[in-house]
Amino acid sequence: MAFFACSESPAGETTATETPAAETTPEDRAVPEVQYTLTKDQTHNKFSSAIPPILRVASGAVIEAFTEDASDEQFDLDSGLEDLDALDFGPIHPITGPVYVEGAMPGDVLKVTLHEVEVGDWGWNAIVPGFGFLADTLPGKYIRIYELGANKEYVQFNENIRIPLRPFPGVMGVAPPTEEMLSTIPPRANGGNMDDPNLTEGTTVYFPVFVEGGLFSIGDGHATQGLGEVCGTAIEAPLRIVYQIELVKNRSIQEPQYETDDYYATTGFAPTIDEAAKKATLYMIEYLREAHGLSTEEAYALCSLAGDLKIAEVVDMPNMLVTMHLSKETLGVN
Repeated sequence: MAFFACSESPAGETTATETPAAETTPEDRAVPEVQYTLTKDQTHNKFSSAIPPILRVASGAVIEAFTEDASDEQFDLDSGLEDLDALDFGPIHPITGPVYVEGAMPGDVLKVTLHEVEVGDWGWNAIVPGFGFLADTLPGKYIRIYELGANKEYVQFNENIRIPLRPFPGVMGVAPPTEEMLSTIPPRANGGNMDDPNLTEGTTVYFPVFVEGGLFSIGDGHATQGLGEVCGTAIEAPLRIVYQIELVKNRSIQEPQYETDDYYATTGFAPTIDEAAKKATLYMIEYLREAHGLSTEEAYALCSLAGDLKIAEVVDMPNMLVTMHLSKETLGVN
């Protein structure tokens, strides 16, 4: 295997130069060869079509991306409540990118497969006053720093409770069809801050393309998180992510969808859980009609019999995210 280190061209975009890589092991030979490496310094923290790409690739490119923690390194292993009090939300959510995919045009789909998601050396979890699902009910503040590492499998929450690590990027998305600099805090049709712990290693995510090249970015690493992310933060951590990005023509979706070996999922964002759940259900009905030839009524009935609505996140105002999962065994595609 060979890794490719990136350097900037005069235009500010990234070019690839080949450098030797460590010998592969049997465990990682299923991961495709990395073609480009993006560093944690190649970031931005807004979604906009006006942000220029740092890398241009052909469909099928395999990219290694290093990401910062959500605070943009405002915390470290020695941080305490005084650092939480000084937290500046301005740099929140540094995301690595954008990546321009050649040939991608509005109406297309970008397929992003997460081949490796590796957690960094440390992470933090906090309750920030005024932020979180119960901000009006539980106004306290809290911060805890965790020592992590690529080989760590769980964290010890207390003497009796331990939590498995399932690292994933909380933010993934393409540029929206506007030059306005949009906050990365809420999820939108372009993806963004989905905070869905199912979007981990082995998952393939589909994004609607709104602007030429797609302009894909990734970041907001989470070492582990429950569905909902109710206190407002996961264990926020830097990540190393290897992903493959492919262009899909002749398919159109309105909001992100994803799949694993076990299920297919649709997502819906909205200001309320009710609205988001309705959208996720309608998108699954549309998928079942197009991909499996069901009538609208058959698809609706199947969603009731076998579809699982899940709350991905409830804290990133003004939007919430709901997903619907449907087993591939049920669909007869396993």
